[in-house]
Amino acid sequence: MRNLDITTLRSFMAVANAGGVTRAAGFLNLTQSAVSMQLKRLEETLNLQLLDRSGRGVTLTPAGAQLLTYAQRIVDLNDEAYAKLTDQNWEGDIVLGVPEDIVYPVIPQVLHRMGRTHPRVRVQLITSFTKTLKESFSKGEVDVILTTETGVERGGETLAEVPLRWIGAPDGQMWKARPLRVAFCRRCVFREDTLKRLDEAGIDWELAVDSDSDVTIDATVSADLAITTKLEGHAPPHLEQIENGNALPDLGTQQINLYTGSGKTQMVDTLSSYLRQGMTAVA
Repeated sequence: MRNLDITTLRSFMAVANAGGVTRAAGFLNLTQSAVSMQLKRLEETLNLQLLDRSGRGVTLTPAGAQLLTYAQRIVDLNDEAYAKLTDQNWEGDIVLGVPEDIVYPVIPQVLHRMGRTHPRVRVQLITSFTKTLKESFSKGEVDVILTTETGVERGGETLAEVPLRWIGAPDGQMWKARPLRVAFCRRCVFREDTLKRLDEAGIDWELAVDSDSDVTIDATVSADLAITTKLEGHAPPHLEQIENGNALPDLGTQQINLYTGSGKTQMVDTLSSYLRQGMTAVA
């Protein structure tokens, strides 16, 4: 009787979720060739084509889509059994701080993975602005933080460099208005530099809303009453990137950085590893 290998199933799932071998390899911390070999081995074991490689990306064949459901159940059960039998001494709390605008799509995946592999470790997620998170981290109130910054300070590690994009309502027209109506939270790390770039481009602007709430900003933008900025790939589904050529200035890039505390070493190291793999897969 032939057996399905957990490692190859994990690689198959990563490729299916990432839409490509390169991103999956980054998430798994493996080389691209190693992941490709595992996929080939899996297809040979089943004597089935699981992936359609004819397009620009990688998509699942009908057989691949069917296997994905089983693979998720097999891997989840494997991880649950391993955690229950080997990691019961890992117990405690970790406080993870993340800017609200980069919670999706990585952080839910990381929390799910930690809960599966280390069920006795409780991860408390807090969301706030980068400035606030760094203040809390310096006081020892947070164990691990992600930040969005133009650089990285001592003790930090850059996980990804992501373009900052103009964001508006779907099919919105507000980006054409002059003065340009913009919306930012008061402590948004993107605010100062964005307004400076508008001034340098000679574009008149006004603040449509000045709030401490990201929900308020998103609601205003979704109503096409203003535009804002967000990192590429991290805008909520009810907003979209503005594709407008040279009408608005380029916003450059931002670094997503990781800072970890010195305590709770094993738990922090594991969580940090999952964060690195998740951000690498998305970038």
